[in-house]
Amino acid sequence: MSITIMIVDDSPTMLMSLEGVLTRQGFGVVKATSGEQALAVLKGGTKPALLITDLNMGAMDGIQLIREARRLPGFQFLPMLMLTTESQQAKRQEAKSAGATGWLVKPVQPDALLGVIKQVVPGS
Repeated sequence: MSITIMIVDDSPTMLMSLEGVLTRQGFGVVKATSGEQALAVLKGGTKPALLITDLNMGAMDGIQLIREARRLPGFQFLPMLMLTTESQQAKRQEAKSAGATGWLVKPVQPDALLGVIKQVVPGS
């Protein structure tokens, strides 16, 4: 059974690029284009091994998504990574206190991304 990773980004280009990197490594990928859509998918029973979300999206940003996802049953310990162009320390702190496992700055190199996934997803 392959490991499924959920990617959340309002940029179709970013989703396509991340999906390409992940599927080439044998990961299953579930995509969402907004925080609201991602939450609906999670509430619908999808249990990814990892959630990677953009910070700046429409109505619900990545920090809010992480905060909401942490409240769902079974998602308290799910690794959640923030992937964003932002690098301010204050935003990083806010993401961490919302429950983010890690922070990656775009554009992320495939090797760097896969290295982080290996660290946070057991058996990947």
